[in-house]
Amino acid sequence: MKTLDLDVLSMVVAIADAGSFVRGAALVHRSQSAVSMQIKALEQALGKPIFERRARSVVPTHEGLVLADYARRMLALRDEAWAALVHPDVKGRVVIGVPDDYASSLLPPVLRKFSATYPKVEIQVIGLPSHALAPMVSENQVDLACMTRVQGVRGERVRLEPLVWAGAPRGAAVWRERPLPIAVFAAGSVARDNAIRALKRARIAYRTSYESPSLLGLFSMVEAGLAVAPVARCAMPERFVELGRAQGLPALAPLEIVLARSARSKRPECDFLAEQILEELSI
Repeated sequence: MKTLDLDVLSMVVAIADAGSFVRGAALVHRSQSAVSMQIKALEQALGKPIFERRARSVVPTHEGLVLADYARRMLALRDEAWAALVHPDVKGRVVIGVPDDYASSLLPPVLRKFSATYPKVEIQVIGLPSHALAPMVSENQVDLACMTRVQGVRGERVRLEPLVWAGAPRGAAVWRERPLPIAVFAAGSVARDNAIRALKRARIAYRTSYESPSLLGLFSMVEAGLAVAPVARCAMPERFVELGRAQGLPALAPLEIVLARSARSKRPECDFLAEQILEELSI
């Protein structure tokens, strides 16, 4: 194999970014088995591994990092060439709102690809909780918002994202404590409401040990073994443990991620970004 298939290279980049074959496969809309087979064939052709398989994640080897870097440039050049021929005059500015948990996990690959395809379009990202973004959509302060559906928001469904309990990878089993210490987003968060509703339904006493609008704040409490936190599965770091019924914790209702658009977003640059978000993130 002296040629590098761009579809396979997109798998390499997706796995390197996601840190797992499962999440990488979801990013390129392929099954895990199909992606694993393609990566294995590539490694055999190269005569060396490009990923180191670990218990809960995969990490690029030195050769994998080199290949991923070339792959990103090759894919960007392909997208740039396509844009130059198909959408040569698309330019402008798009303001998109997105909460921390989706901004850190779902949006980076989409925005990277969009920027390569439409280099003349400027993107501004506003990171706020979903309940804070809702009025900004209706007041035309943002063009698009990729957010959890909250009351009063109309938007096209992107996906149903599992909401899970995140626990520390080691140390004391804080999930055994009663009242259960939880770290949650501030009032107005759908994840917070879903978690508290589930705990009350299961008659599990709880206490709010940490409340913050920051995802990193929640993760710091989980990392320290001081609380469990309800988080979107897409945003949960590989080093954390997903807790559930086996640990006596109730299942959580999923989060409905939607793409909301303001009245002023009826412009080509907004249309193309909206189309790409729906195409890349829908499952």
